[in-house]
This record gives sequence, structure tokens and C-alpha cells, in this order.
Amino acid sequence: MKRIGIIGVGEIGRAIVDGLYHQGDGEFDVFLSPRGARAAAELSTQYKQVRVCPDNQAVVDQSEIVIIAIRRQDRHEALGGLTVPDDKILVNVMAGVGTEDLRTSLTTDAPIVRAIPLPAIRERRSVTVTCPSHPEVDSLFELLGGALPAADEHAFNVFSAVTGTLTAHLQYLTTVAAWAAGHGIASDDAERYVRGVFRELGRALGDDNRTLQQLASDHETPRGSNERIRTTWFTSDNSAALTQVLDGLLADLEK
Repeated sequence: MKRIGIIGVGEIGRAIVDGLYHQGDGEFDVFLSPRGARAAAELSTQYKQVRVCPDNQAVVDQSEIVIIAIRRQDRHEALGGLTVPDDKILVNVMAGVGTEDLRTSLTTDAPIVRAIPLPAIRERRSVTVTCPSHPEVDSLFELLGGALPAADEHAFNVFSAVTGTLTAHLQYLTTVAAWAAGHGIASDDAERYVRGVFRELGRALGDDNRTLQQLASDHETPRGSNERIRTTWFTSDNSAALTQVLDGLLADLEK
């Protein structure tokens, strides 16, 4: 598929475009909605094969794959009145909007694939969950860092809930840096050190031959500092609380 349309040029829409043309690749024609006009205009200036369409219907008409990347609460306004022929392929990246919900809104029999692209897709460093598996869509996301087809929408929603933990991880790092600053370390130095430590840890995640549990074990020594923090702070109660929060988020996603 060479003609890609994107309705909604926010952070994810922009990241997808950057990923398509990463390192000078240019085999796609991309058609952007006027929604997010400033970002769309910047992308059309940056990449010669990107065009801004006058409206969302023009995006659909010009494209083979149409990626819907608007906010959930804006979908009725943005998609109202659209005609989507059955030979198009729709990729729904709206969190919490199920396939049947979108199909009913658009009254189309076109294939609909849900996906969870993350901002790192712009550098082709992020695996994207898809549901259901579709050869053209999976091929597109394989190019952009990898595709992980989910077995069904329940599995997809589980992956979506996992994605909701991203900023909690960053808040953990913020708390650690703030603790160091509270003990007299300059804030800039504390943040620089925390970023450096966890940037290196992030690289270890690229070793697919070790499980996450093995990575944890490899980064601590018996009765050492890491084991002490893990076992005294990340208690069974904390694990249970996190599980409860994830269960609640999953329940909301499946309403």
C-alpha cells in the first residue's frame, strides 16, 4: 500500500509521518486532513510527498489506508458525514473506541484494524499492537518498528492498558530525582544522573534473550542495594494495588 491518509495530525499522526520517511525513505504518498493545520502544513513542507487535503473526505478518497488518529471525544464531529468505500482499509488508533463503534459511526463494511502506535514509531523503534491481523496494516507497522497482532479485542485492550503505565514510570523517575535533590544534589545534576542510569537500563531491554525477571536479577546482587529497594518498596501490597488499577482501566476500555 503506497497511499496513506491520516485524519488527525496530532502527536501520533505526526510520528507516523516521520516514521514513514525516516532516514530518507520516500515510497509513500501521504494525505493529511486539515485538522491540526499547523502540524500538517509543517509536514507538507518537510516531506515533498505529503499533501494537505481540503477536508477529511478528500483524505479518504485519495488513500488506500486511512489512519484515524483523532481524540475519542472528537470522533463524531470529525467523522460525521464521511463516505468510506468498502475497498478502503481503516486503521483506528483512537484509544477506547472499539471496532463496532467505529463501523456503526461510519456505516461501512471496509476492513477496520485497531492499532496502538507510540511516539517512538517516528524512529521505527516501537512495536505496534494491531487487531485483527491484516496483511497490509501489519506490513506497514513492521516497517515502522514491528507489528504485534493481538488475538482479539480483549487482548488488544490488555495491551492498551499496559500502555497506560508509561507516565507512571516517568513519575517514578521524577520522584527518585526529587529525593536526591531533597538531599542537597542540584536538581539538574539529579535529573541528569537519573536519566543516564535509566537510559542505559533501557538499552538492556533490547536483549530479547532474557526475560524481564532475568534482567531484574542480573541488575542486582544478593542483599545489595537494588534488592533492598525492590523487596522493601515493591511489596506484594504495591503489586496488588497496581494490578487493581490496571484491572479498573481494562474494565473501562471494554465498556
